[in-house]
Amino acid sequence: MNIRNRPAKTFGKSPNRARAVAVKEAIHYAAGRSSLGPVLVASSDKGVVAILIGDDAEQLVRDLRRIFPAAHLFAGDREAKLRVQRVVDYIESPARGLDLPLDIRGTEFQNRVWRAVRDIPLGRTSTYKEIGQKIGAPKAARAVGNACAVNHLALVIPCHRVLASDGTISEGWGRERKRILIEREATTG
Repeated sequence: MNIRNRPAKTFGKSPNRARAVAVKEAIHYAAGRSSLGPVLVASSDKGVVAILIGDDAEQLVRDLRRIFPAAHLFAGDREAKLRVQRVVDYIESPARGLDLPLDIRGTEFQNRVWRAVRDIPLGRTSTYKEIGQKIGAPKAARAVGNACAVNHLALVIPCHRVLASDGTISEGWGRERKRILIEREATTG
């Protein structure tokens, strides 16, 4: 195919990006209720891509659309509902653990941060500075905080366990929710 026969949409895009425009990813999701509020779990064919917690289930769906604007979103299949129930069970009783197949998406730095965060034991907390030191970037506390802020996998990448040096809990999906969850984890960890 010569340049004149290419669809207009693909001009200026790499071949991989052009294919991505043509083939939208399917993401299946379901929402449920927990004692911390509505929870939404979304998965690609590779694993869970988002666990969102908030005040309003409809807002969580809008957030999912914002996070994955090019994806086809499908609500409420059986597997998605089962994953939501596993997340709700974890919220109510963290000792049960939460083992889900994951499709983690981030930059190299974000993935380093998230791996370090996943190593924080149940019932413990860390600081942005300590995580920076752990990944070999001791002056990167702010960047660690930014990586946590864009983490869409609440609970399985437990950024709620990462605090400011003064012990302040970040806003994210709600300070009070995070405080309650940290306390629940501390009593079972």
